[in-house]
Amino acid sequence: MPHGEPDTERGQPSVREAALFGLCPRCGGKTLFARGIQFAERCRSCGLDYAKFNVGDGPAAFLTLLIGAFVTGLAIWLELTVRPPMWVHALIWVPVTAAAVVFGLRIAKAALLASEYRNGAKEAGGREP
Repeated sequence: MPHGEPDTERGQPSVREAALFGLCPRCGGKTLFARGIQFAERCRSCGLDYAKFNVGDGPAAFLTLLIGAFVTGLAIWLELTVRPPMWVHALIWVPVTAAAVVFGLRIAKAALLASEYRNGAKEAGGREP
């Protein structure tokens, strides 16, 4: 088990596995997303209600800053080294940015939901302190 990763009950994926593969944090079924970056209402295998988790917009804001900085840096590097026409920049960076945002959001949202489940977040029906 990786250092720093909490013990998982038998059958439960780690936060990392749940995030990368869209797994239910309770049973490990690949049921977290209905489509794209939209969560399913509940797990089709174990019935865990995903609607009670409060993921919010935190992952979107954070990813916008990270991906924007990364893509801008790459675009500047390409411009200074190769000097391609502007249409080449559009052809490269628009799809790269869109793909990075979609896949990044899936991973970030799944990680946040799995962390809330694992830590018994209050919104998710967790323990009262």
